[in-house]
Amino acid sequence: MRIRREPEIQVKTAQQIALMRAAGLVVARALTAAAGAVGPGVSTADLDAVADEEIRAAGAVPSFKGYHGFPATICASVNDEIVHGIPRADRKLRSGDVVSIDCGAIVEGWHADAALTVGVGAISEELTRLIAACEQALWHGLAQARAGARLSDISCAVERSARASASNSASASNSASASNSASASNSASASNSASGGYGIVEDYVGHGIGSEMHMDPPVPNQGMPGRGPVLAEGMALAIEPLLVLGRPDTVLLDDGWTVVSADGTWAAHFEHTVAITADGPWVLTAPDGGRGWFSRLAEPTADSAGGLADSASRPQV
Repeated sequence: MRIRREPEIQVKTAQQIALMRAAGLVVARALTAAAGAVGPGVSTADLDAVADEEIRAAGAVPSFKGYHGFPATICASVNDEIVHGIPRADRKLRSGDVVSIDCGAIVEGWHADAALTVGVGAISEELTRLIAACEQALWHGLAQARAGARLSDISCAVERSARASASNSASASNSASASNSASASNSASASNSASGGYGIVEDYVGHGIGSEMHMDPPVPNQGMPGRGPVLAEGMALAIEPLLVLGRPDTVLLDDGWTVVSADGTWAAHFEHTVAITADGPWVLTAPDGGRGWFSRLAEPTADSAGGLADSASRPQV
């Protein structure tokens, strides 16, 4: 008989979680600053410099720079680049583009990691819906990060949200097509998303995080509920859905880092680091700890899922 062993998941002390919270707030500020600098004519290297300055000004260390040889502080992935794009001075953003910015920071040896996707100037409604769907799927997953849940409960929540959003997007696209024939900037992907829904990337997934940036367990973005390790207080995870307008197949470019969609359709990427606490999920890379988003989710509600922000029972930093 083959014995199946669950991956060992690091359990942190309250003080270690507090240090991760400190790192998470640095990441939040760095992402806000970098996203605020996005605009036509701005290079992805410019965004990297903004994030690097923010992290170092806080006395923290960028998690990404030098990680297995990665040359920058952020990953900046544009349009059909799904993840791990290398910032470049010659990669200038253009109006209508989308850019995903992924960033990590270390405080006293403890990591936090988050990502977001933003449009450059005015973007199509289709891309606006893709970005919103990816962010909402992330928060549905985060709401399941509570003691006693199974790891795959997170995966299932992400998938259900993404597929529901894709269905709504397809209906909206079909209605718009019936009323007018205006073409979107990425019209080929429009037909893919309308007919088959968003592609949920399988090759790259979330992960455990703590004293290292990437740790067990891997956190897929789809799956059946009720499977995998039981989550416990003191664990921390980086949950990160990656959605594309077409098929989920990926290609790794010759630089050894940048991952693009195989069919050329555009992508969105969101990520947060979350700690499992006695009060529910505490989103360490969200300034409010997740309170705003959890209160907006219809199911589970903020009360039933926990998900409360900073409270007196949590160590403050």
